[in-house]
Amino acid sequence: MRQASQRLLRLFAAVMALSLAAGCAGLNTLTSEVSSFGDWPPARKAGSYAFERLPSQQARPKVQDALEAAARDALAAAGFTPAAPGAEPEFLVQLGARATRQEVSPWSDPVWWNGGFAAWRYRPWVGPRWSPYWHEEFSRFDREVAVLVRERASGKPLYEARASNSGSTSLDAAMLRAMFAAALKDFPATGLNPRSVSVPLGG
Repeated sequence: MRQASQRLLRLFAAVMALSLAAGCAGLNTLTSEVSSFGDWPPARKAGSYAFERLPSQQARPKVQDALEAAARDALAAAGFTPAAPGAEPEFLVQLGARATRQEVSPWSDPVWWNGGFAAWRYRPWVGPRWSPYWHEEFSRFDREVAVLVRERASGKPLYEARASNSGSTSLDAAMLRAMFAAALKDFPATGLNPRSVSVPLGG
């Protein structure tokens, strides 16, 4: 009996260790739903690029600077290189991002009440019942980034990709980098739309 208990404890410890490792790995990755479209010529390689801003984006230069900084590594991984100063780029790249705040309904789930736990309590004179520990409103954010690559000479759109996910925080620099990396991970392939793509969530 004692040996069986020890084996059970060892098995439980191993399962817990694997669960903790998986949890830590999950904290360091970000999964997005990615959709990509385009008509990229099969033999054509990525080349030099420059960012192109819409008039509304030109009115918010600091915001767009942050988006462009977050997308540079993903573009480099896809094979693109920034055009040299004064040189005509082969491609023009447009970027977009949004984070829409969603208030979570306290009645959307009978177990999760308005951000708090519902706890199981037992009282002999009352019997088992569910009761809330606390009530606290919280928000979720629907997050999305978009990339559009056009041929500069013709103005033809060649590749479009979007990555979206949701969570309890808005967009920050690390999340933007990870989402742009997910959006361009399969470039120039289009693949199944939408599809789940996981990438490291760096600092």
